[in-house]
Amino acid sequence: MNRFVKTPSPATDIPDGPANDAPYRLITGVDFEPRVVVYSLCNLYGCSIGEGTRIGTFVEVQKGATIGARCKVQSHAFICEGVTILDEVFVGHGVVFVNDKYPSANNGDWELRPIVVETGASIGSAAVILGGVRVGAGAMVGAGAVVAHDVPPGETVAGNAARLLRLSR
Repeated sequence: MNRFVKTPSPATDIPDGPANDAPYRLITGVDFEPRVVVYSLCNLYGCSIGEGTRIGTFVEVQKGATIGARCKVQSHAFICEGVTILDEVFVGHGVVFVNDKYPSANNGDWELRPIVVETGASIGSAAVILGGVRVGAGAMVGAGAVVAHDVPPGETVAGNAARLLRLSR
């Protein structure tokens, strides 16, 4: 069911209630477990959200993404198709997951590169997690990090790993 609810309540008056009570958002085809909270101004479609998870404002979760139980996803996060987030994961403000190695406006023939974030991991604000990466259980990703390779369980990574790979395609 495609649902968009608009009410005159300001965003500061949003109750800490069930997922389906939040105003100003688009939710369609989402599998919610009990006690999920979704705040206003979110787009969630074709995904699944585990028990007790909290989704902040301005978050988008695309079809085919899965978020486990007792996770916290802060505002402005983008969780795309192919992302699997296991239980008790923290996703900071403005975190972006990228599921395509060679994004192009003209290329309808792209390859989905799945991303897995294991139980208990924490991803700092404004981090970018590139396709094909696994963030291990209990690992920590620093704010603003660009994660291009797997992060071993329990380890901490930080910084921008971007580098010039080639000049042309």
